[in-house]
Amino acid sequence: MEVIELTINEQYQSERLDKVLSTINSEWSRTQVQQWIKDEVVKVNGAAVKGNYKCKAADHVVIEIPEPEALDVLPEEMNLDIYYEDQDVLVVNKPRGMVVHPAPGHLTGTLVNGLMAHCTDLSGINGVLRPGIVHRIDKDTSGLLMVAKNDMAHESLVNQLVNKTVTRRYKAIVHGVIAHDHGTIDAPIGRDRHDRQSMTVTDENSKEAVTHFTVLKRFKDFTLVECQLETGRTHQIRVHMKYIGYPLAGDPKYGPKKTLPINGQALHAGILGFVHPRTGEYQEFEAPLPQEFQEMLELLEKRS
Repeated sequence: MEVIELTINEQYQSERLDKVLSTINSEWSRTQVQQWIKDEVVKVNGAAVKGNYKCKAADHVVIEIPEPEALDVLPEEMNLDIYYEDQDVLVVNKPRGMVVHPAPGHLTGTLVNGLMAHCTDLSGINGVLRPGIVHRIDKDTSGLLMVAKNDMAHESLVNQLVNKTVTRRYKAIVHGVIAHDHGTIDAPIGRDRHDRQSMTVTDENSKEAVTHFTVLKRFKDFTLVECQLETGRTHQIRVHMKYIGYPLAGDPKYGPKKTLPINGQALHAGILGFVHPRTGEYQEFEAPLPQEFQEMLELLEKRS
C-alpha cells in the first residue's frame, strides 16, 4: 500500500476534494479519486469524508492507495470485429450471444476476455472484472461498443454519456404495427419489485429514461424501428417498447412467447458516435445488421 500525505493550500479553499486531488496529481483521474473517497481510503484530518467535501486551507489529507487487485480474468484469443482503434479508444462490434464483461463464477468467453488478449492497455477505472468497459449492451443484443484504453479516455467517454452527447442508434423488430412515424418515450426505469432480475417503468427508486423512435418499415404483424437513446438505463429499449405495447421480437424476458424464430431479442446497436477524448473530433461508426436479423426481415417481407 502506498501512503501519500499532503496539506491543502489556500488556493484550493472551498473547492471539492475530488477535483483538488485530480488537479494536484494529473495521473489521478477524478473518477478514480471519487472511488477512493467512496472506499474511505482518503482521510481528511483523520476522518473519512463524502465525495462533495469542500476543502479548507491547511486540511491534512492522507491517501492510502491500495495495491491493485489480482486479476482472475484471463485473456482469451478471439476473432474480434474491431471497427476502430488508437492509443486511447477502441470500437468493437459485439456479436449476439456474447456477454460484455465477466461476473463472479462466469469468468470466460466474454468480450473483456477477448479485449485483454487483444491489448494490454485498458482503463482500470471500472475494476478488475470490467477493464476498459465504458458502457454495455445485453448478451443477445449485437452491435457497437466503445472501449477506453486509459483513464483519461474513460473519464471523457463517461462524461459524454452523462451529458447525453453520445450518438447511440439501434434497429429493432417489434411486435405490432406502429401507426405513427415518430415517437418519444419519456418514462423512468427502475427494478421491478416483483422480479428483481427485471426492469420496469416505475416511479419507485427509478432513474430518468428517454428513448426516441422512428418507424423504418411496417410488416403484417411487426414493425422495424430505429431507436435513439438519450439515456442508457439497463434494458431501456426493451422495457420502453414493451411499455408502449410494442415489445421486441424474440425478447425472452419482456416479449411474448409466440414470436419470430430468432435467438434472443431482435436488437442491434448499429450506429455509435462520440467526440474523441484526445483530438476533440466527432467520430461516428456504423455496423450492418447481422445475418440472423436480416433473415428475420426477409421472412417478414415474404409473410407480408
